[in-house]
Amino acid sequence: MPVSATYKQAAYAAETGEAPIVLLTIDHADLAAPIRVTSDAVDTASRGDTYVAFPFRVSLPDDTEEAARARLEIDNVDRRIVEAVRSISSPPSVRLEVVLAGTPDLVEAGPFDFELEETRYDLLVVSGELAFEPVLDLAMPADSLSPGLFPGLFS
Repeated sequence: MPVSATYKQAAYAAETGEAPIVLLTIDHADLAAPIRVTSDAVDTASRGDTYVAFPFRVSLPDDTEEAARARLEIDNVDRRIVEAVRSISSPPSVRLEVVLAGTPDLVEAGPFDFELEETRYDLLVVSGELAFEPVLDLAMPADSLSPGLFPGLFS
């Protein structure tokens, strides 16, 4: 996905008033509403949703690792995060998007979709491993090529 000219100018400039912001969405069928947080120090409104200013870190793996996984750590400063982790029965989906502070409705990079696995928490941090969705485990093809579903193939 190509980035905008504004993003390129901000990235290559010696000084700029623009700042890249990472938007994080955690969603699951068992949650009443998705958890939306921003890496910015203030709440961010983007595409009709409000992302709450919340400290988090995403650690990307080295290029040399074979089974590379990213890691997500969210500061445990609000009980809602741990309550959400306790309330779900399977790994939640995580979406990362990068926007500029000046144009939060324009996604510059992403969305990057993951599943949050091996979730742990303590008094300070809620953490887990970010894994890509297991697309290799999906049935292929999705439908069977039978005369009932595809009569044109058998005429």
